[in-house]
Amino acid sequence: MAAISAGFNVRMAIENDPYAIKTYAKNICEKLLSSTVLIAEDITKIDAAAVTAQCFGQEEVCDLLLGGPPCQGFSTHRIKDSGVNDKRNELVLTYFEFVKSLRPTAFLIENVPGMLWPRHRQFIELLYSEGRKTGYRMFDPVTLDARDFGVPQRRKRVFILGIFDRRFQGNFEWPPKSTHGNMADCLNDKTLKPWVNCASAFRPSKADDPNNLHMNHSAELMRVFEKTPPNGGSRKDSGRVLPCHKDHDGHKDVYGRIDPKLPGPTMTTACINPSKGRFVHPVEHHGITVRQAARMQTFPDWFHFEGGLTNAGKQVGNAVPVEFGAALIRHIKDMLISGRDIAEQNRRMQKAA
Repeated sequence: MAAISAGFNVRMAIENDPYAIKTYAKNICEKLLSSTVLIAEDITKIDAAAVTAQCFGQEEVCDLLLGGPPCQGFSTHRIKDSGVNDKRNELVLTYFEFVKSLRPTAFLIENVPGMLWPRHRQFIELLYSEGRKTGYRMFDPVTLDARDFGVPQRRKRVFILGIFDRRFQGNFEWPPKSTHGNMADCLNDKTLKPWVNCASAFRPSKADDPNNLHMNHSAELMRVFEKTPPNGGSRKDSGRVLPCHKDHDGHKDVYGRIDPKLPGPTMTTACINPSKGRFVHPVEHHGITVRQAARMQTFPDWFHFEGGLTNAGKQVGNAVPVEFGAALIRHIKDMLISGRDIAEQNRRMQKAA
């Protein structure tokens, strides 16, 4: 969705989750790009060279390859060395087999900040080594926050960019400059706009919206929500103390209400479950709906997630916010166009000489 918003023609997409496949097919392939080849298969079982031949002609160039390998193995919520040998981490390297085959002018990988923890250094070092050996200029990993690019949500993610040196000439500025900031930032830099709050996520939804769903809570839990102050109240304000919080008072945001005056919390794969974070509606006595979570991820209301409440929430949480991704991809697109213009000028000068 972000690539299309940024003006790219998506030639190919690979997805293994059955519900995400249905979502992509109905929203992207049927409504936006019927020419997109959607490969519904485990990426570890796909022949990268065969897929390249299927989707690209001999003279065609892949401009940009995007990837977001599953991040659970890199999550900072994993305790001690948990996740070090998680097989999902190796999908980062599986992704690079497609880089070698497609030889895109640029590739961009997105993941959680935990990817950069020392415990996962071997994967990062191998990725960078493979990139350089294949002819890519590898940029240092950058951690960016979605709210700094106009998204109504606090969401930090790591991005790794590679540029194919043989095809690109000129300077490449990375990362792009933020477009939004806090009040102090805005006072110091007049080009910045203030962070966007998440109030608009809670506007009314259409009655027939299949994603206008929230969890059904017990009467006891609803009474807890009734006692939780509106617009940012926390579980402690409700007077409820769970047995697990008597000796350990971590995860203080769980069962908390979202404050609509601020950018929303990070939408995780469990964003519809108040027991997993600050995911209670600002004033109503239930968790947020899939649609409200999707709005904080800047998906348009016509975009429908398949699979019911839990599976739809998982897809929302796994997604890169549309406007966040589009801002980064537009920047890459502009730089690639600029580099091609320089290359063309150099060819003309050489020919004239």
